[in-house]
Amino acid sequence: MLIGILQTGQSPDVLRDETGDYPEMFQALLADHDLTFRSYHAEAMEFPRDVHECDGWLITGSRHGVYEDHPFIPPLEAFIRKAHEARVPMVGICFGHQIIAQALGGRVERHAGGWAVGPQDYDFGGETLTLNAWHRDQVVERPAGAERAATSPFCENAALVYGDRAFTVQAHPEFSPGFVRGLMRTRGKGVVPEPLLEAAEARLDAPSSSAVIARKIADFFKQPRV
Repeated sequence: MLIGILQTGQSPDVLRDETGDYPEMFQALLADHDLTFRSYHAEAMEFPRDVHECDGWLITGSRHGVYEDHPFIPPLEAFIRKAHEARVPMVGICFGHQIIAQALGGRVERHAGGWAVGPQDYDFGGETLTLNAWHRDQVVERPAGAERAATSPFCENAALVYGDRAFTVQAHPEFSPGFVRGLMRTRGKGVVPEPLLEAAEARLDAPSSSAVIARKIADFFKQPRV
């Protein structure tokens, strides 16, 4: 199954040689699930010709806000709506989670409660999963047809499912502890409150549920569809 990765941001330059960029992180996350990949740098206005060019689509994270004025956002939203209408499966992570919600009629805002950084615990239908996070924005109003798949005390709409058309997650299962440490060093200092950085550092080596989410993503892509 060919998955198109729509890259909407880039990892910091100083970390990229060591950790790779976002498409490489997702390929590593999903390496054991019999998927193949093709990347498109959507942030740089590189888009597929058609929603059927790949069998499914994965939209990455980004340092941008979905409500900001960037040239790539309107065509990305249009692509999302076309893929949704055509029933081509989509997965969205962080920014991807938010842009799918916004494109389909939901609402995203900067959270008044501030940042989520590092390992966070999420309730996936009674199963507690621990995943790395890095965000201030949240989906505050779900689109019609979107059901909550996970929640947390900090993030009400932590994962959403749109029937068999989209599965989206606010957290970052593709982020390793080392990459989060790099973000804390390069993008966190002076931006994220120091107590939050310290709390994240204290939990970074705790067991992660990234492999569980990788399986959920792969199963979502591969499920039978009419």
